[in-house]
Amino acid sequence: MDELKASGKPFQISKQEVWNAWLKVKGNKGAPGADGQSIGEFEKDLKGNLYKIWNRMSSGTYFPPPVMAVEIPKPHSGGTRVLGVPCVADRIAQTVAAARLEKAADPVFHRDSYGYRPGKSQLDAVAACRKRCWEFNWVIDFDVRKFFDSVRWDLIVKAVEAHTDHETRWIVLYVKRWLAAPMQLPDGSLQERDRGTPQGGLCAAAHNEPYEQRWVMRSARGLRWWGQW
Repeated sequence: MDELKASGKPFQISKQEVWNAWLKVKGNKGAPGADGQSIGEFEKDLKGNLYKIWNRMSSGTYFPPPVMAVEIPKPHSGGTRVLGVPCVADRIAQTVAAARLEKAADPVFHRDSYGYRPGKSQLDAVAACRKRCWEFNWVIDFDVRKFFDSVRWDLIVKAVEAHTDHETRWIVLYVKRWLAAPMQLPDGSLQERDRGTPQGGLCAAAHNEPYEQRWVMRSARGLRWWGQW
């Protein structure tokens, strides 16, 4: 197992973590990002590509490429929502960070939080609502408006720092870089950002959900929480 450890590197990220992340990304499938590389094309040089991710992440030299902007229609409110599609390699890197952060952050989530959590799903949230509808005749439905578009980066970083230590300080480093990664528009131009984070990336879910939950739970203090979707 010694060869799986990042010996001599400033950050202890194992090759096994990168491999596990690859299996998860492959299983989720997904479209190519800004570089146009599909999962099949990435797999043609799988060993070399995974080594690059591991070597750069454990060395502190990993810099995420731009995310590809894709507009999709909003199902109920009209208009469009812009998704950020990371390239395959970046999805793997994000999954490595998300998996490590999840171990520290998940235990502090509210028991009725269902979004982006291991072992929980939308069906679990529906089951909780079904049970409680026999106990209460009211429900609260609300959302943080344009959260992904306007959230301050310093608040996200602060939330991530609260769940990392010296051994996992690399997560904070890469979250900062992911937040600052430009978005590649359909015409090929790059759009720099100073706030918000594109929906679509795995790490966006991982570091936004704890912050958003903290804000909502503080606002709903004293109320029975019905669960996040």
